[in-house]
Formats: sequence, C-alpha cells, structure tokens
Amino acid sequence: MVRNFQPINTEIKEGLYIVSTPIGNLEDITLRALKILKNSNYILCEDTRVSKILLEKYEIKSKIISYHKFNEKKNAFKIIELLKKGSVISLISDAGTPCISDPGSILVNECINNKIDIIPVPGPSSVITAVSMSGFSEKFIFYGFFPEKKKILEEDLKNLSHLETSIVFFVSSKKMNRIIPYLKKNFSGRKILICKEMTKYYENFKRLEIDKLDSLNIELKGELTLVISEKKLEKKNAQKLSESDKRMINKMINKLSVKEIVSLVSQKNKISKKEIYKYCVEKKNEH
Repeated sequence: MVRNFQPINTEIKEGLYIVSTPIGNLEDITLRALKILKNSNYILCEDTRVSKILLEKYEIKSKIISYHKFNEKKNAFKIIELLKKGSVISLISDAGTPCISDPGSILVNECINNKIDIIPVPGPSSVITAVSMSGFSEKFIFYGFFPEKKKILEEDLKNLSHLETSIVFFVSSKKMNRIIPYLKKNFSGRKILICKEMTKYYENFKRLEIDKLDSLNIELKGELTLVISEKKLEKKNAQKLSESDKRMINKMINKLSVKEIVSLVSQKNKISKKEIYKYCVEKKNEH
C-alpha cells in the first residue's frame, strides 16, 4: 500500500505516549520510539526488570515507574497529576503495543476525561506479525487471552465459531494443552498457526489442522499467539425441480406471474430461483 508521506513533526510535546516496543528482537525498536523514550520525563513499565533490558541496551536514562494491572488504578491519579504539570510520559509494556491485552486502558481513559493529549508511537505487534504470516484471511478478530472460567470459555468459543473471519488468541504455554479440546470442539475443519518466541532466536511456528491437534510438547514458558483460519463456507447444493414441483408450477402458470411462482416455489423447497425461473419461462412460451 502506497501513502503520500507528509513532513515529519519532530516536536515532542507534553502528554502520554503509547510506545510500542519489540516483541522479542530488540533491534525491532523504531527510531521514533527511541527518541520519545530518551526524551520522556517518566516511563511507565509493566515489569521494570524486563523493560530495563531494553532501556539499558539503548542507554535510556529516563525515570521508570512500575505500572501493571495490580496497581494501574491506584497509580492513575498520580500519573494524571504529573501529566497536568507538563510531563512527557511514555507507557510501554513488556513486549509489543501497550493496552492490547496489557495494562493502560484505565490511564488512557483518564487522559481522555482530563483532556490530556495521547500520542501513539506505533511499532511491533504480535497480533499483526502472526496474522501477516498465517496465510489466512486478512479479516480477523482479536480475542486475547482465554478466560479462566469454563462456562465463559465455552460460551465465547461457541459464539466465535460462527464467525467467518480468522481469529487471534493469546495463551500461556502451560495452559495450551488444556485449551486444545475446546478448540477441536468449536473449530473443527479449520487450520491453526501456533507462534512461539516470535522474532527471537528460538522462534517456532507450527501449522496444523485443528482436527489433528493433539497435546503439544511445548516448553512450559512464555506466551503463544494462535491464529485460527477463517470458516470455510459450505456450498449448499440446491435441489432440482421434481415432477411434483413441475406439476404445481403448471397449475399456476396461467394464474400467477413468473415472479410470484418463483417466490412461492423457492420458499417451499430449497430450489434455485434461477432454475424455477427458467422452467416458468419455458412453460409460458409454450402457451
């Protein structure tokens, strides 16, 4: 896809920056992301131990604040106050784009409510990376992590099974084998791409038919990205006109219009409207 690129705005204004970081290979960081992070007053990190690896590699000295799902609601007010004072604050997750199955949505909504600028800094995403190499439909639904409660899991997968698009899930390696029976039950006839350690040295991809999916020998570490193929639409073979159908049409041919006959007969039987129309025209021409 070709775009007419506009002049770059190099100004770093105050506000909250949603910064995408590598999903594995640290060299996938963008130049803009590095610039924003280096010029941030504070960087909000999902796990400071993980983020320090990236920040130290690129000599980023900005002050870091722990910001995860267990403290995001509590810390949101403090961060809003810092933003109101004119701070440049970046939000990063352990990997990929923040707020996508990661903390951040509470803070983003607080910024919206307080009319604080939110600036996206796009980059790596495990969802887009997996879909782009899946070979499945480019139309997809992103679900995220599977719910823990069995009832919710069963209901959600049943609803998703009716969708004709590709579907993307996240799952912990240690929970994958527990999920397999649910996938086989709801997505029979489809294919699956299982992505592990994407962009890393030991990245691994498995392409399988879901019906042949059995327990996987997967190291119980890290997260997996699953892409399930689109639903194949079965071509319904329309029934052909039976002798009884023809006799019925013959009785109506001089009483009703072709359009009315086609509507009546097609509603009663699963017969192609085209075939009914063709037969009606032939009978009309005989009279």
